[in-house]
Amino acid sequence: MNYVMLAATVAENATKRTNWNIYSWLLERYDIANTQASLVLMLAGVILCMVIPYLLGSINPAIIVSRKVYHDDIRTHGSGNAGATNTLRTYGKKTAALIFCLDLLKAALAVVIGSILMTREMGGAIAGVFVILGHMFPIFYGFKGGKGVACMAMVILILSPISFVILLALFVALVLMTRYVSLGSIMGAFFYPIIQFAFYPQHPWITLSSILTMFLVIFMHRENIKRLMAGKESKISFGSKKKDDNGSGGQ
Repeated sequence: MNYVMLAATVAENATKRTNWNIYSWLLERYDIANTQASLVLMLAGVILCMVIPYLLGSINPAIIVSRKVYHDDIRTHGSGNAGATNTLRTYGKKTAALIFCLDLLKAALAVVIGSILMTREMGGAIAGVFVILGHMFPIFYGFKGGKGVACMAMVILILSPISFVILLALFVALVLMTRYVSLGSIMGAFFYPIIQFAFYPQHPWITLSSILTMFLVIFMHRENIKRLMAGKESKISFGSKKKDDNGSGGQ
């Protein structure tokens, strides 16, 4: 299949699977389907679906709140991770809940933008990967961010609702049984592509994004995996706020 035909296929899928998106609207508005212009337009859309979500992901609420409210840097505490779990261990439940909600919000916004630019299946999937990438390696904060679990959860919820329900149940069960947030996060990431393909085999872009997301999240948890295997991983407390310098850092 040549590139022009690929662009035409994307446009056809856009019409079939989504109500409206900029890419298919421009193709129809200017009657440029099956032309070189459609390829250029598709490439531009893909780039935007990478850049905008990455920049959104790079806006890290945990770092911002720790600096503005506590005159501190969350990355100097616990696991060194700029996410809700380390925030919980360091600053308590209310701040952690705020960070968690803001991480969910930016992930949702990124996927919506990707879906509007291209299609939910293609643009949304690409945006989902890059908002997680931005959260993990934020350009605004020296490429040292969080582990992307909250962002991953929201991306899954929007793109694969059935997968989200199953993976959430798995995550909750594992955390309740073991009190290891990291284990629930790792196993959720591991089973994401498997469940995605099982329930949504007709969406190859989302399946591909789920595979990339799995590798990213597991890579970010590599130190947690080492501690789990050595029996040295920290457990989360379901009671009062508790600081722990080893922190499991699920986000």
